[in-house]
Amino acid sequence: MVRVSTSEPASGPDPLMSHRTFLVTGGNTGIGLATATALAAGGANVYIACRDPDRGRAAVAAIRAVAAGGTVDLLQLDLTSLNSVRACAESFLAKDEPLHVLVNNAGLGGGRGQTADGFETHFGVNHLGHFALTMLLLDRLKASGPGSRVVTVSSEVHYSATGIDWDALRRTTKTVTGMREYGVSKLCNVLFTQELARRLGGADADVTTYALHPGVVASDIWRRVPWPVRPLMTRRMISTEEGALTSLHCATSAKVAGQSGLYYDKCQAVDASPVATPELAELLWKHSTEWTGVG
Repeated sequence: MVRVSTSEPASGPDPLMSHRTFLVTGGNTGIGLATATALAAGGANVYIACRDPDRGRAAVAAIRAVAAGGTVDLLQLDLTSLNSVRACAESFLAKDEPLHVLVNNAGLGGGRGQTADGFETHFGVNHLGHFALTMLLLDRLKASGPGSRVVTVSSEVHYSATGIDWDALRRTTKTVTGMREYGVSKLCNVLFTQELARRLGGADADVTTYALHPGVVASDIWRRVPWPVRPLMTRRMISTEEGALTSLHCATSAKVAGQSGLYYDKCQAVDASPVATPELAELLWKHSTEWTGVG
């Protein structure tokens, strides 16, 4: 059952979403589903991009059942495959529609493995796939501005990352739980947001960028954490509707229109990790461009 949250923070989402187009990755579950539902209820045109077509269609039906104000449609996207990322971007661009806000929401926390392209799973899904998708859609975002936005869901876990081991990004997950690698991928989300803002020209650009911590949310992102650990992790977490509030704030609020490249928690801009330096962000951008072939 999808619930549309009626509780908003004091600086909550601007209700004027009508006729703007949003693309939400991972919009079929968790925070993404709550975000897409609230946007559609506000009159937005929403595309949800997800890996499983059956689950995607079920999510579209669920959103339409409770949010009649806007529209919602489905795109297929598997962030473990750069070929799938390119196909998703091409599918959206072929519709010849504007794109006002891209919400890089989908993510993976815990577990071990590599993507189809040979990258550590957390890095490949949480950062590299979203980097490629953003770059492939950036011209459309620019053409749809001014006022277009790229919102990337990071995590407070990015504070735990002490740096980036570039070689480790090309190997399978080393730790048992994957939480160290998850922290690095979330640091990459912050670095990407900062560097994209710099390259676009900051707050005066036609496209502004935002990274955020949604809160510690009991969502499907933790599905690969081993079973004995997962229930202990999630039992004190907040709901997905609460977790979507900062995403909605960054995606829609007029209060952040003059900001770009910042990191948000509880709908407020806060300091990101001191590890997130311009030098590291530029180096991440260089590697991401080389590894994806876009940017």
